[in-house]
Amino acid sequence: MRTPIRRALLSVSDKSGLVPLARALVAHGVALLSTGGTARALLQEGIPVTEVADHTGVPEMLDGRVKTLVPAIHGGILARRDDPAHMAQLTQHGIAPIDLVCVNLYPFEQTVQSGASPDACVEQIDIGGPALIRAAAKSHDHVAVLTNPGQYDAVIEALGQGGTELAARRAWAAEGFAHTAAYDSAVANWFMRDTALPPHLLLSATRREMLRYGENPHQQAAFYAASSRSGTRPGIANARQVQGKSLSYNNLADTDAALECVAEFATPAVVIVKHGNPCGVATAATLAEAWVLALRCDPVSAFGGVIAVNRTLDASAAGLMAALFTEVIVAPDADADAQAILSAKRNLRVLLTGGVPDPAAAGLMVRSVAGGYLVQTRDAGQVSAQQLTTATARAPSQAELRDLLFAFRVCKHVKSNAIVYALGGATTGIGAGQMSRVDSARIAAWKSAEAARAAGLDTPLTQGSVVASDAFFP
Repeated sequence: MRTPIRRALLSVSDKSGLVPLARALVAHGVALLSTGGTARALLQEGIPVTEVADHTGVPEMLDGRVKTLVPAIHGGILARRDDPAHMAQLTQHGIAPIDLVCVNLYPFEQTVQSGASPDACVEQIDIGGPALIRAAAKSHDHVAVLTNPGQYDAVIEALGQGGTELAARRAWAAEGFAHTAAYDSAVANWFMRDTALPPHLLLSATRREMLRYGENPHQQAAFYAASSRSGTRPGIANARQVQGKSLSYNNLADTDAALECVAEFATPAVVIVKHGNPCGVATAATLAEAWVLALRCDPVSAFGGVIAVNRTLDASAAGLMAALFTEVIVAPDADADAQAILSAKRNLRVLLTGGVPDPAAAGLMVRSVAGGYLVQTRDAGQVSAQQLTTATARAPSQAELRDLLFAFRVCKHVKSNAIVYALGGATTGIGAGQMSRVDSARIAAWKSAEAARAAGLDTPLTQGSVVASDAFFP
């Protein structure tokens, strides 16, 4: 059974699609109510609309802070149409039912991200909008609530069929409550912005896409982009995919790991990640040179891995990378020649982030456990030369100190127990994720010897290297 729409309230900050929706409503005999800017936009298009203040007899006040927070509006939304007592009260007080509420909220998050003053941000905290959405969502048995322009076409289609169906109104109600919950989370997190670990953890994210499956084929998965506390830090959530097939759960996880690792270095750097761990990292004068050194560390594991760079990808480096089967390449940008080279690898995913994430930026890391979450601040630490002390009889040379600092930056991104050998600004052996740190050291040395043999060298790559560990040394 469909519920007809006879009166609609439109009050939107994002006016995309507003005019076509309003025209369709009017064409089907729907009376329109609206507020300030929305009413002006409709009148400019010649669409008949009644200002809310004229409808209620109560003028806007307090610089627009109070517009719709009156019984004439909320009574018309919240009254149950199947309750004679409710309808009698509407008649008694001269309140007209409202069958459609179309509202989106003040741009609070955009205002915060613009660097506006605290007072300006506070003024963008919507009060009436969330109240309207929640009221309409609560009354979804009789009232349709719209919170984004992507829903308008379905309503326009429903008008031609006599009204909206309960299933659609229930789905819109769910979207409405999610919309106000995300909005409130953004506001609360802004007020708690100086508290690294707030008393209430409020997470809000929007599903960007469904993934084919999770870590294993029997697991369902989706990719969500955080919508609060995240700011505009470059990363995979705001990356632009310029080619290749869709990303998998494991692709996304490895790409994030590679991007965070490559961001540690100021000079041109390449990171190759496989199953969450770097298998080759190098810095050099150019990305092409860094690629050669990174691949040399473990060419076997690099097959089918993820590559991250911290500079605009050029043709020279892209040509070398294209020779190896790779799942993903992520870069701040790529020049036209590089993109042309990579386009020949049709399944290769190429992501452009528009920048490199700041490794020292604040943030939270969240992990689910049974019945709750473990939360910690992002590991923004970097070992500096000033923190180093010499515990050996021989002090390291300046070249060895540079390699030690490099190795510790890589070690931060290797799963414990972690051992990283490095020489000349490149990894020469990586041992990761073993229960025994001794085994991690053995694996790093063994893989280094294998890589040396593959390169036709007589000595292991680790010859003359420094070594970093994320705890004690075996």
